[in-house]
Amino acid sequence: MVTWNDVVAARDRLEGVAHKTPVMTSHQLDEHLRASVFLKCESFQRIGAFKFRGAYNAISRIPEADRARGVLAYSSGNHAQAVALACRLLGIAATIVMPRGAARVKREATESYGARIVEYDPATEKREEIARALQEEGAPTLIPPFDHPDVIAGQGTAAMELFARTGPLETLLVPCGGGGLLSGSAIVARQMSPRCQVIGVEPEGADDAARSFRSGRLERCEHPDTIADGARTPSLSELTFAIIRENVDDIVTVSDHELVTAMRFLWERAKLVVEPTGALGLAAALAAKVPIAGQRVGVILTGGNVDLGAWPAH
Repeated sequence: MVTWNDVVAARDRLEGVAHKTPVMTSHQLDEHLRASVFLKCESFQRIGAFKFRGAYNAISRIPEADRARGVLAYSSGNHAQAVALACRLLGIAATIVMPRGAARVKREATESYGARIVEYDPATEKREEIARALQEEGAPTLIPPFDHPDVIAGQGTAAMELFARTGPLETLLVPCGGGGLLSGSAIVARQMSPRCQVIGVEPEGADDAARSFRSGRLERCEHPDTIADGARTPSLSELTFAIIRENVDDIVTVSDHELVTAMRFLWERAKLVVEPTGALGLAAALAAKVPIAGQRVGVILTGGNVDLGAWPAH
């Protein structure tokens, strides 16, 4: 399991490398929700998303003797960019398995950081199998997007910065795909704000985590259908599920329409460009999926890598 001390160690490794992202507020949002809302803006993180934290923390811990074999990852976008940049900073070759049709802005950024991209068809191929084959070829170190203790610890530093800025909160809303950020955030909340309820938020069309939370066993969503591309994971991992079951209070879902409403509010009223996955937490608040009136509420906005060319279609 990942511990508070692991997150503290990750914070120290990220010092001077990752950005300390801003915590913003909005009078209009507070009045609308009748709450004091603090937005942790990970859209201002390096590569435009929180994923840099976990990727750099994990890759920086690879022994020198293993670095020559390179790093391998699979991702639809933000983890791909994070691994690519972390590897460039650390002088390690990166290979990324990305689905055909991944957001153009995320693929182009990943390539710009120097990573080699291996495409696959998610309708007929499994990224894990492709990654295993690539590992057999050259034995690179695999850095998965969420199923890794060092990745989880790194992601938890976002919540650590939030609580350090705001003090104790009563509710923390965290987007959930594979559960890495939610796991790390919950570990931090239990230490820095023990009475805070930690709520994961995922799309209705990719609700495996919510179903798993209620059934007590890992559930899958084989064909996630949502505009939140960062949350199209088929399931949590055994590791993230165990941490979530122990430390998270609930997981709720929101529709794509509710996501668009949240994004529009952030763009038009708060002047914050946030991608669909990044808006999951605020969407739950605006859609009243969680009672927060009168509370101090933290919302992690996980990223801002919007493919503007695709936006008019939604």
